[in-house]
Amino acid sequence: MLKRIGSTLKRSAQRFGWGRVFGLALLVALLGLRVWDPPALQILRLKTFDLYQIAKPREPQARPVIIVDIDEASLSKLGQWPWPRTVTAKLIEIIARDGAAAIGLDIVFAEPDRTSPGLLAKSMPQLSAEARAELEAAPNHDAILADMIKRTRTVVGQSAYNPRANDTREALAPKASFATLGEDPTPYLIAYPGLLTNIPVLEEAAIGRGMFTVLPDPDGLVRRVPVVMKAAGEKIPSLNADMLRVATGQTTYVIKTGEAGVQSVILAGVEIPTDANAQLWIYFSPHDPARFVSAADVLSGKVPPETFKGKLVLIGTSATGLFDVKATPVEPVMPGVELHAQALENILARTSLERPSYAVGAEICLAILVGLIFIVLVPILGAIPVAALGSAIAAAMLGLAWYFFTQQRILIDVAYPLISGLAVFLTMVFVNYVREEAQRQQIRSAFSQYISPDLVEQLAREPDRLVLGGETRTLTILFSDVRGFTSISESYKDNPQELTSLLNRLLTPLSHAVLQHGGTIDKYMGDAIMAFWNAPLNDTSHATGGCAAALTMMENLDQVNRERAQEAKEAGTDYEPLRIGIGLNTGDCVVGNMGSDMRFDYSVLGDAVNLASRLEGQSETFGVPIILGSATAELVKDKFAVLELDALRVKGKSEPEIVYTLIGLKAEVQAESFNAIEAGMDEMLTAYRARKWAVASKALSGLRKLDIDALGLDLTALFDLYAARIAEFRRNPPPRNWDGVFTMQTK
Repeated sequence: MLKRIGSTLKRSAQRFGWGRVFGLALLVALLGLRVWDPPALQILRLKTFDLYQIAKPREPQARPVIIVDIDEASLSKLGQWPWPRTVTAKLIEIIARDGAAAIGLDIVFAEPDRTSPGLLAKSMPQLSAEARAELEAAPNHDAILADMIKRTRTVVGQSAYNPRANDTREALAPKASFATLGEDPTPYLIAYPGLLTNIPVLEEAAIGRGMFTVLPDPDGLVRRVPVVMKAAGEKIPSLNADMLRVATGQTTYVIKTGEAGVQSVILAGVEIPTDANAQLWIYFSPHDPARFVSAADVLSGKVPPETFKGKLVLIGTSATGLFDVKATPVEPVMPGVELHAQALENILARTSLERPSYAVGAEICLAILVGLIFIVLVPILGAIPVAALGSAIAAAMLGLAWYFFTQQRILIDVAYPLISGLAVFLTMVFVNYVREEAQRQQIRSAFSQYISPDLVEQLAREPDRLVLGGETRTLTILFSDVRGFTSISESYKDNPQELTSLLNRLLTPLSHAVLQHGGTIDKYMGDAIMAFWNAPLNDTSHATGGCAAALTMMENLDQVNRERAQEAKEAGTDYEPLRIGIGLNTGDCVVGNMGSDMRFDYSVLGDAVNLASRLEGQSETFGVPIILGSATAELVKDKFAVLELDALRVKGKSEPEIVYTLIGLKAEVQAESFNAIEAGMDEMLTAYRARKWAVASKALSGLRKLDIDALGLDLTALFDLYAARIAEFRRNPPPRNWDGVFTMQTK
């Protein structure tokens, strides 16, 4: 059962295509990776969002937030931090007097002011009783600051921390209340175990309390700030959110939650979009010095009163030594207080970024679509057209993501769909390459024994030129056979291994001649060779190649005979030269894989093949080594010297065939001798076919006197054949309807 299932799956995979199977498997794995969403993938996505902001940072149209900066100049003028709380109280007084809508302290006053007179008195035991009493009676700095906070719209800052075991600090309940639309948001809020608060007198005096803690992303950059968090078991608003609440006179936050988490926080009728953890995506602008005024300048009265009118004012620090710096997508170093300023600007101008809950589903669907396009089209169209299509798809995705960012301020991750699509594309291309390389290797293996290595490589590079299964082509076919091989075999009957060695010794150089001239060896039939030209690759000079191969075969045979003669002489044994006959014919054939479903060969069939075989058999009759059919001779007569032999009707065929012998390349044959012999043969054949026996006999006698040896060919047997025919026809004339064609009675 399992074997049958496995076989079914294998057949299905083969029909579907192994490349598609691998591509689909990779796509499924990539989808699983996205669902898992490991940190590396998160960082890649975040870096993609960073590129959007780097390419087009936010351009503030207004500055509703001012930062009173405890900068290096202020520390130099007023002394090291922390300053006496009276200085901070003075700052708040000036800012509030100048009309600030709300003030936020990006600072935690977690311990009492050590510069308060009462605490100083306790730390100075050498003081007189009068001096001590006077100091203890002086106003407490923390009380002064608390009083100023109470009289102004000031929000104190708080920070998350890990409480120690002996920490008895208790956080006061938030000044604001929280309402919920939808699911309980608590499980989705960023939670901290403890809350670092100000001293109680300040906490109680403040109209608002908010956390300024921000959680960097895994790569250390801050891209989001929480609007609402959870610390010490309580929901706590952010410093910037509570400043807005105080400025607008609100008392309640409404947290809107869906199945995927928090969707937004509503304050004063304004819906602030957040991520699932109630964090605001900040659309950053570069660091802007115009947002800052020096605390020292405020205290010295150098800042115009209208600077703070109607503004949200943050008191924080940019001084390097106080370590409140963050890295953002647009700035490697940005004062932490400026994050809250930019968050407020985003909320007020409604320019914050949004990562909607449907974005993940859309990105996964896009990845599936792109992957399936590649899986379907790469095997059909090939790598280059699909790469062009993929580039267009990538450009469209990038354009769409850019549109959503610039026009809708929605963050769409194109990195994952692009990378997953590229991975699927490269996998498909690789699998196709492996498949094509295997196909090339299969072609090499199948044809390396039959055609020349150069043609094998060309066929491997261009497999489309190979049409398997049968096609009709005009081919030139060659048959060669060893003369008298039966008697030769009998002489080796006691030593068959030696006969095999002799046969291999002969067939090797003959085969090399075929391959050398671009032929395909069809098969070996004992001592015979069958070869053809113009398949599997197109070869417009197929007849020329066949004739050149036939001549080279004769040259190689002569070399083998010379070597064997020398060996026989040295061994003192008898020597009998090997002789072959060759038949060449050109015509339409069916070529392709032929055989059964169990075994097949690349071969040819057709009447032209049969005629080539018959012509090879008649080479011995005419006493010449090579015989050409008329179609072959017609194709090569301009390059090769061919001599007409006869008009034959071979056994098994009704149509006559004019046959020729191949003498050699015209450029290498003595023209004068060949022309004389060709003219003599034409004269003799014309008279012979006209039944002019005396004229034919005279012409034949003239032929015998010519310099036949100059052609390197012995035509004695041919002349004797015609002499015998003419004598016979003189005694027994042929019938009246004789057409000059000689009908062969044997193959």
